[in-house]
Amino acid sequence: MADFVVHYEGGLRCHVAHPDNGAVLVMDASKELGGPGENFSPSDLLSVSLGGCVLSIMAMAGRVAGLDLAGATATVTKTMGNAPRRITMLGVTVRVPGQYDAAQRKRLEAAAAACPVHAVLGIDAPIAIVWDEE
Repeated sequence: MADFVVHYEGGLRCHVAHPDNGAVLVMDASKELGGPGENFSPSDLLSVSLGGCVLSIMAMAGRVAGLDLAGATATVTKTMGNAPRRITMLGVTVRVPGQYDAAQRKRLEAAAAACPVHAVLGIDAPIAIVWDEE
């Protein structure tokens, strides 16, 4: 299990450093919400996580079957709603170069549907928010 400590910098910007490798990710609120909009927003990153997870899980399944999915893409379309502000729809269009028979395609489609990010988004996710006072 990994703990990610997200820091609020002010100006509607947050950052987080990966606990294992130190890679830094910066997030901004979108311009439409008064943020600087210079980096991905948190909801953008959720969308990107879904696309990356789908491709990664498909690539793992492909590797087992001797398939190389290099050059595959996942285009994620995010639709936002208001009252309350939330993601109302995520659409993923996957493009995989090459030709695949029905069994190979079924294997890749099953892998895409089994990605952990997709799995958590398909349920009323149990997210516990705990207020920790110093």
